[in-house]
Amino acid sequence: MIPFSPPRIDDKIINEVVAALKSGWITTGPRTKEFERQLATYCNVEKVLAVNSWTAGAEMLLHWFGVKEGDEVIVPAYTYCASANIVVHCGAKPVLVDVNEDFTINIDRVREAITPRTKAIIPVDVAGLPVDYSAIMNLVEEKRELFTPNTERQNKLGRILVLNDAAHSFGAMYKGQRVGNQCDFTVFSFHAVKNLTTAEGGGIAINMPLPYNNAELYAELNTYSLHGQNKDALAKTQKGSWEYDVIDAGYKCNMTDILASIGLVELSRYNDDTLVYRKSIVNQYDQEFSKYDWAIIPTSKDEKRESSYHLYLLRIKNITLEQRNAIIQKIFDKDVSVNVHYKPLPLLSAYKNRGYRMEDYPVSQSLWENEISLPIYYGLDKDKTNKVTQAVIDSYNEVIC
Repeated sequence: MIPFSPPRIDDKIINEVVAALKSGWITTGPRTKEFERQLATYCNVEKVLAVNSWTAGAEMLLHWFGVKEGDEVIVPAYTYCASANIVVHCGAKPVLVDVNEDFTINIDRVREAITPRTKAIIPVDVAGLPVDYSAIMNLVEEKRELFTPNTERQNKLGRILVLNDAAHSFGAMYKGQRVGNQCDFTVFSFHAVKNLTTAEGGGIAINMPLPYNNAELYAELNTYSLHGQNKDALAKTQKGSWEYDVIDAGYKCNMTDILASIGLVELSRYNDDTLVYRKSIVNQYDQEFSKYDWAIIPTSKDEKRESSYHLYLLRIKNITLEQRNAIIQKIFDKDVSVNVHYKPLPLLSAYKNRGYRMEDYPVSQSLWENEISLPIYYGLDKDKTNKVTQAVIDSYNEVIC
């Protein structure tokens, strides 16, 4: 069976984890801080805060910004539930908008959705393809007069916050720059199935404009991620530094050195090895499926953007949902694992029961009904890639022809 997305666990990873364990320091410590420094350099930002998941980090940011009951946060209808769940956890309302044919949030629909209650926008880089960040940042500037701040932090920014969901797009490019320095906050996921994994984990690239000081903001958020405690475990080990204060009722979402040890290895080989390998798989898929007029090839690169090659979202022309599902079953019967990214939020009970209707998001519905995600992972060699493509082609023919 060809799996969908197993992690890359080799001797380099194992040796670094063992070294972290033997060091005696397994919670947040020197490896986590080094990982943060290297991530900041990679993303060309001053500071990155490592956290224990995308979800925890992004939710912490909404709470920090003061998003609460009565507020609205704009989220694409086509995304994983985490993008909207964090809004619900704050007591605010997710305002869902439709997406474009390339799975990125539709700027015109965002513009229509903005109200005086809008406090944040969460664009999502589905499959690793960046959204049009410049268009979103220009839009929030355009809508400054409509923004109604309710907290000191909101007043200091003076406009809608843009929190980029870059769970898929670490290493992607936008206008010649790596993703991370285009929005106010960019939050990455380092979950087990991601291009760069720490088993579980995430990173917050901090890029707030003046008058915010990003170094000071890093210190503030670092404290906020440790229950509001003003000294972490590493700082308390210094002579005479046992005493601490809790300056806010914060969260507990720090990364540990065990996880960071994995991330440091992954980051050291990310650009020259991992991305190159994943891109080669995508190129093989493109080459094979471009031969068939029923295959819609996903966008991986254009004049502004280049994907991180996290997912291959193949679409099939002119099929029904039932046919798509039948094709998927046929592929599985040939010992190839595939997936679908994603079931749109209005189809999930949690959001359907809140009154969201799938018919209000026609592009999202169309994408959902004809998309099949194909395997991409380190170790998927050419023979296995050929098996995947042949399984898809044969399954299509068995169902449709």
